[in-house]
Amino acid sequence: MTVKTIEKSIQNLKPAEQLRIADAIFQNLHGSNPAVERAWGIESDRRLAAYKKGGIKTVSYDDIKKRLLQ
Repeated sequence: MTVKTIEKSIQNLKPAEQLRIADAIFQNLHGSNPAVERAWGIESDRRLAAYKKGGIKTVSYDDIKKRLLQ
């Protein structure tokens, strides 16, 4: 199986399935650190609460992708 074949297969998956694959790849490359996982859990809760209160602006994936590929 080639990278190109895998990329095409991933495009056919639902976003949640794509996220599971991305997470599995990340975990495979970087491992898991319980302290970091807890810290990110706290931070993500804080960001979600701020978003729900209107305190955080969102940025579309397309905008982020454009910035990264420049």
